[in-house]
Amino acid sequence: MPGPLTEDDNASHGWVLPLLALCVALLLILAVVNHWAALQARLADLGTVQLGLLASLAAGLFTAVGALPVMVLSRIRRRVEDALMGFGAGVMLAATAFSLVLPGVDAAAVYTGHTLSAALLVGAGIALGGLFLLACHRYVPHEHFIIGPQSGADPEKMRRIWLFVFAIALHNFPEGLAVGVGFGTGDLAAGVALTIGIGLQNMPEGLVVAVAMLTLGYSRWTALGVALLTGLVQPVGGLFGAAVVTLAAPLLPFGLAFAAGAMLFVISHEIIPESHRKGHEGHATLGVLVGFIVMMVLDVALD
Repeated sequence: MPGPLTEDDNASHGWVLPLLALCVALLLILAVVNHWAALQARLADLGTVQLGLLASLAAGLFTAVGALPVMVLSRIRRRVEDALMGFGAGVMLAATAFSLVLPGVDAAAVYTGHTLSAALLVGAGIALGGLFLLACHRYVPHEHFIIGPQSGADPEKMRRIWLFVFAIALHNFPEGLAVGVGFGTGDLAAGVALTIGIGLQNMPEGLVVAVAMLTLGYSRWTALGVALLTGLVQPVGGLFGAAVVTLAAPLLPFGLAFAAGAMLFVISHEIIPESHRKGHEGHATLGVLVGFIVMMVLDVALD
């Protein structure tokens, strides 16, 4: 996730609205848990492709919801920003483990008949997912807010805003892919938990991206629009992932593993390094722990 060039830590009260947004998200989780039986009955009538598309769209829209405070907020404290980025990384780590890797091993064991073979198959899928994202980052021109142009990106030839959009799209596509593939297991609880988890980490991401756009001189509406646009990349990945595992059911274990590898690449290559770049490693690590716990509890609550 590209991180912004925010103002210094004397920025006033930048933590209030981000924490408020997270509280709203947690209340949403409680509402889903309390009404899970009714929601499950409604979702049971939908096909895998429909579920993958709608769920990844919902998760992507959380990016714009998280960015809404940018309409009244100009900056956030650096330590808060890093903690929010860490929170997103923690959610993604738990989602990768509980909603992608473990179901992937179980699904692979059905086809291979052997646990070790299943683990090796999932390991290969994780590796290929990571390598795919590595290739995308190497060959797709994009620009990060902190480390600048990548892969030969030339701001003189392409508007910088599109370079930023490409960078964030490289981050969001595997998340949508994970949601779409996640419903291929037929486990509605796991799919909904993954959707909420991805949506939850999209909220601070949307805010961080929108604030970054403000610091680069873009208007508030443009910042909000970019956050929305980047979130809409996720249903593209969700539709693709759900369609693939529906048309070729034996690819489900590999699809889960591939999505897991792509997510791990994003966590290690982007989120954690950028959350540690400004000297607030402790806040970022605390965010990782909180995010991991929240996602773990959500996964268990819906099981």
